[in-house]
Amino acid sequence: MLKKIRCGSGRGGGPDGFPTLTILRVPKLTDVPKRILIGRALRSDKLGETLLPKRVALPVFASDPLSSVAYAPGEVLLVLSVAGLSAYHFSPWIALAVVILMFTVVASYRQNVHAYPSGGGDYEVATTNLGPKAGLTVASALLVDYVLTVAVSISSGIENLGSAVPFVVEHKTTSAVVVIVLLTLMNLRGVKESGTLFAIPTYVFVFGVFSLILWGAWRGIVLDETMKAPTADFEIKPEHGDLAGFALLFLLLRAFSSGCAALTGVEAISNGVPAFRKPKSKNAAATLALMGGLAVTMFCGIIFLALATDVRMAEQPAQDLLRDGVPVGSGYVQDPVISQVAAAVFGERTFFFVLLAAATALVLFLAANTAYNGFPLLGSILAQDRYLPRQLHTRGDRLAFSNGIVLLAGAAALLVWVYGADSTRLIQLYIVGVFVSFTLSQTGMVRHWNRHLRTERNPARRRRMIRSRAINAFGAFFTGLVLVVVLATKFTHGAWVALLGMVIFYVTMTAIRRHYDSVAEEIAAAEQRPDEYVRPSRVRSIVLVSKLHKPTLRALAYAKLMHAGELEALTVNVDPAETKALKEEWERRGINVPLKILDSPYREVTRPVIEYVKNLRQESPRDAVSVYIPEYVVGHWYEHLLHNQSALRLKGRLLFTPGVMVTSVPYQLRSSEAAKKRAKKRQEWNAPGSVRRGPVEKARKEPTGKSN
Repeated sequence: MLKKIRCGSGRGGGPDGFPTLTILRVPKLTDVPKRILIGRALRSDKLGETLLPKRVALPVFASDPLSSVAYAPGEVLLVLSVAGLSAYHFSPWIALAVVILMFTVVASYRQNVHAYPSGGGDYEVATTNLGPKAGLTVASALLVDYVLTVAVSISSGIENLGSAVPFVVEHKTTSAVVVIVLLTLMNLRGVKESGTLFAIPTYVFVFGVFSLILWGAWRGIVLDETMKAPTADFEIKPEHGDLAGFALLFLLLRAFSSGCAALTGVEAISNGVPAFRKPKSKNAAATLALMGGLAVTMFCGIIFLALATDVRMAEQPAQDLLRDGVPVGSGYVQDPVISQVAAAVFGERTFFFVLLAAATALVLFLAANTAYNGFPLLGSILAQDRYLPRQLHTRGDRLAFSNGIVLLAGAAALLVWVYGADSTRLIQLYIVGVFVSFTLSQTGMVRHWNRHLRTERNPARRRRMIRSRAINAFGAFFTGLVLVVVLATKFTHGAWVALLGMVIFYVTMTAIRRHYDSVAEEIAAAEQRPDEYVRPSRVRSIVLVSKLHKPTLRALAYAKLMHAGELEALTVNVDPAETKALKEEWERRGINVPLKILDSPYREVTRPVIEYVKNLRQESPRDAVSVYIPEYVVGHWYEHLLHNQSALRLKGRLLFTPGVMVTSVPYQLRSSEAAKKRAKKRQEWNAPGSVRRGPVEKARKEPTGKSN
């Protein structure tokens, strides 16, 4: 559909009185599938309309920590099962430690969003207060953690959905990759639209879990009914017998570190403050508090219901789970804790059981949305700071950072494929990065408050700063302690892979920044050396000639128009008969441009031309050499194989020769007209350069003459 274009000129056209032209892109026929999948392109001035209210921001940024209650309690029980059933009674204490840590982190990040509302999050805090290296370390950790968030969430969602739909779990890897593709398409539609889509299943999941907890408490406490999980009658064979002393302490610390998976994604809100509606910091802090309260309540409720219903979990269920003293075997599929608790409380295959299973699977899939919002935004900030390619800073058609979204999807799909969508294996790589960022961020906040306290004299403000510093200091100490525990207990189980990924990101980003800095220094316009910009003493123009035909005559006419200091035509003698005929026709036509003929005994074309141009530069280094190359414009793909091959080789070589400018002079063959007609039927002619920016429709002035 063609739209009106407004053109302004003269006064009032632009901010400095310059004319302004608004160019509207006409959709191509090939854009139709893209528009169906991700929607119509949005104008840049519509960015404000994509900002999120709290009710939508909660599922967008907090779906990861909210959904972690579907697998974090199970990971705690899996680790404790190594010591047998006797170790299960430690799970409430581990849950309490996780709750304390959650409240500490939430309270700390509430200080972050008020102090740094620009969206840089942990990266900005660490860079500003601890230096660029600390900031880059945080960025590396978060990028790795975001990729793992997608992989773990999707894999866990597939396993939960498999409790109701066995086909899905039988094809885990394929199903997980398909879900990643679907999530990618949803996020390419834009933050607000994806948030609206994700809000319903997230709130259904929260409603389902709270219903599960309340109904379970009612049945167990008020009605005094016995609720039994499907695995309640199973026994667990301890892998190492009864543990005591240091071995038991190490096991409890490992179980605690697995339970800390419930904290992943908390930092996403501090990274996404710019996406909130005003007042941004206040809304972000309120969303953080709500997220923390919901996550803690659901996590503790699932842990206690798992104990009340006698859920049994094992890291190696085929060997360690015993039914009547006999291992259940490899054919047994171990359902997640939340599915077993739902079966005990609601009953297997009941409506509420199926509803909760579906909502759990959906919210785990959508938990990856936390990473889909955090990774592209952080990538954009890093690209702006020249640590990542600049393309990651560009917004797509729907005002989302499309390149970052696609990069995240590709990395997560690769990880899912390598690990076979096994959440138990993937989760061992998890949470290392997030606690690196937690610790450095909170340490940076302590230095932030120290710096401000040195200059602040208002007593009320000083009291608030001191309170905030105390919260961040405790957060830094606690998260640092947890980081040590996580590294000690998970390193040999796969955490080293996450650390390796962080190192790779760090080295890559450092190299990219070094390259950008080097190029910027190289091309910077010097102010104190005007001799760099002295005009060449003259321009020596060369028109390459193969035959005397219309493209050559057009190139000669254009070269004459450029008023060069010296103009000559150049041909290479690879066929004496053709060269003789060319020379005779040149003289017969009386062309007043000298024709120079280069001998080529080995029938080469490119090398003689390059050597001739280089010799010109060596003879007169102050001269500029302009080479004009006639080229055919063709309309069919196969015609490119038949024409312009020598021209392409010459251009490729000449571009590396200092002081040489290369100009292509196009000549449109009839087939190009056919291509143009075909394009007009699609309402667009793809002129050179229009692929990225869209075609230029003929501008029309408004009757008032005003610009827009």
